[in-house]
Amino acid sequence: MRRMLPDSIAGWTVLVLVVGLLLSQAVALVIFATNRHDTLAAVGGRLAADRVAAIVTLMEETPQDERRRVLRALDVPGLRVGWGWMPSVSNEAATGLAETIRDTVRERLGVETVRVAVGRIGDGFAPPWAGRQYLPRWEAVEPDGRGHRMMNGFAEGKVVRMSVRLNDGSWLNFAAPLDLAGPLWRPRFTFPIVLTLLLVGALSVWAVRRATGPFAAFANAAERLGVDVAAPPLPEKGPREVRRAAHAFNEMQTRLRRFIEDRTQMLAAVSHDLRTPITRMRLRAEFVEDESEREKMLADLAEMEAMIAATLSFARDDVTREPRRQVDVAALLQGLCDDAVAAGREAAYDGPASLVVEARPTALKRAFANLIDNAVRYGLRARVRMEHRHGEIVVGVDDDGPGIPPDEQERVFAPFYRLERSRSRETGGTGLGLAVARNVVRGHGGDVTLANREGGGLTVTVTLPVAGGGDRS
Repeated sequence: MRRMLPDSIAGWTVLVLVVGLLLSQAVALVIFATNRHDTLAAVGGRLAADRVAAIVTLMEETPQDERRRVLRALDVPGLRVGWGWMPSVSNEAATGLAETIRDTVRERLGVETVRVAVGRIGDGFAPPWAGRQYLPRWEAVEPDGRGHRMMNGFAEGKVVRMSVRLNDGSWLNFAAPLDLAGPLWRPRFTFPIVLTLLLVGALSVWAVRRATGPFAAFANAAERLGVDVAAPPLPEKGPREVRRAAHAFNEMQTRLRRFIEDRTQMLAAVSHDLRTPITRMRLRAEFVEDESEREKMLADLAEMEAMIAATLSFARDDVTREPRRQVDVAALLQGLCDDAVAAGREAAYDGPASLVVEARPTALKRAFANLIDNAVRYGLRARVRMEHRHGEIVVGVDDDGPGIPPDEQERVFAPFYRLERSRSRETGGTGLGLAVARNVVRGHGGDVTLANREGGGLTVTVTLPVAGGGDRS
């Protein structure tokens, strides 16, 4: 049942509107049908009363030997007439519609001997004066091109029966149908209702989509902001509330961009200011006579310069966005593995010969270079594999090192965080490799995760969306 229900604001709104519209139409139809039935029954009763009064007046003036011939002419499908010496209606108190019809006949004739009863009839109804049953039968006729129905016999439904005593003591018995309304669900009646429902439903869908459209725009803008702080701003258009929300979102994006730019400028200034005293210290170290101390001082100064350069590069990655273009990730990974082999390291690539994504080539190369460098430096060798899954590429970098404790696997992505047992000044590194890699990959809409392999070693998994399509072979 839950799967059949909508899971969006637009879907729920349309569902509520359509259900509410259907319920309101159903209630309105019930009220209309009830009032229509009662009104037409009352009108039919008054018409029958007028005809009965006219027939009674005519029969009073007609000789007895002519009455049956006249009655045969008056006995039509819409009004059955019989003449005899017994009434067909018992002498009971009339109420409701029957009382109204009786009073109308009495008023027209000026007599009190009028009996009226309103009831229902079925297929087996037979007036007491008739030797046959009146079966329900409708004939469709179209005089003058106008469709209507004429009753021939009595259909099952409400009927009024009247008995009027003539001056000679005989009785005229009448039966007339009151259900003159006919079927309610006719094309001429239902077509406008269905058309109205369709038009109102279509208008509701359009209005709801227009009203909820900004939600999708906000979601897309938030996703773009998550990967690119310099993404285009939201258009500030639409209703007042939407314009205010878009303006607030754009202001937030502007403040974030300014904050990152200010941080980068500050780090650049600090880096520049630190390089001057480092240069002076390097010059002074050259005059240290003890060669061992001189080498230690120069090594410390070199490490300080490397950390400053890495810090500046890490901060610059947040705001420096090179243009995206088509990048063959397979060729990129194969080239990095070849470079590692040329440097005397053990690295191998296993995957498709070509897989093209839309990315920032320099940043992506730096990220994968950091991961492969970590694998060959701390894990002895790097085995790089890649595959395409459900609209994204998955790159795995396996090594044969000691792995990383599970409680440390998220911490190593923090800038300057190092596992001292495997990463030290002797082995190199500044503690920014994984931080830079994850920062770059998340900037492309992907992610980097770590997991220890069974039997030893670490697996670094990189997922990247294939934005702009993939060319696989």
